[in-house]
Amino acid sequence: EVQLQASGGGFVQAGGSLRLSCTTSGFTFDEYYISWFRQAPGKEREGVSSISNSDGRTYYADSVKGRFTISSDNGKNTVYLQMNSLKIENTAVYYCAAGPQPGPLLYRLWVDVNEYYYWGQGTQVTVSS
Repeated sequence: EVQLQASGGGFVQAGGSLRLSCTTSGFTFDEYYISWFRQAPGKEREGVSSISNSDGRTYYADSVKGRFTISSDNGKNTVYLQMNSLKIENTAVYYCAAGPQPGPLLYRLWVDVNEYYYWGQGTQVTVSS
């Protein structure tokens, strides 16, 4: 059974930090890429960051570059999202998702929600002023 378990969300003041974890099981970790998406109330789900577990390529939405860092621990089948300098507009439910490696097209495919086979349940991040 495939499982993606997102955790680490919570309440934080603007400027603070959180680290999200996505613990996975049930599939061959390094044959997939893992991404973080977020969805705020009334808005569409948007891609935040992605990492290829086979070669470590990483991608970020422009809005989080320089503040968020994605990483993976292949031994633990876990992907992390370190979020620093959080802003009120980062408030959302954060989801992790896994998709099969698309090769060189990952740079543009990672933001497409239809490219993913598996989704986690989401973890709430609330940033207050």
